[in-house]
Amino acid sequence: MPAPPTVPPPGIPAAPPGAPEGTCWHRNISPAVIETVTEQVIVRPAERDAAGNILKPATFRTVTRQDIIRPRSDSWIETPCPEQMTPGFIASVQRALAARGYYQGPITGRMDASTRISLRRYQKEAGLDSSALSLDTARQLGLIAVIQ
Repeated sequence: MPAPPTVPPPGIPAAPPGAPEGTCWHRNISPAVIETVTEQVIVRPAERDAAGNILKPATFRTVTRQDIIRPRSDSWIETPCPEQMTPGFIASVQRALAARGYYQGPITGRMDASTRISLRRYQKEAGLDSSALSLDTARQLGLIAVIQ
């Protein structure tokens, strides 16, 4: 039987270095954004006669390069622990997202694809591009107490 998705494969850390004992984390890897640029570069200019008429047209070569617009990023997100992610809690996440206009599906209590998409849209507006529920987001939604 495969390991649950919250358990990292052997050799992959489950939490960032120095994370407090008993906390749960998700490793968020955002891929690099790469732009492909194609341009025509002149190899030989056109040959013209004294009157300016073209005797031989210019020749060009196509050059393609890739530019990294945003490098790959690797970050850690503190999350509610698996034992907190009960169907009742996930239903509360769905209701909270629905109340804010991000979730339109049925309240199922399952962290399904439509819930993850809604969660990603909500968190992306706050600068976190992830479909894993962050502890900060759970607090903003009023689902987990804010400890001071």
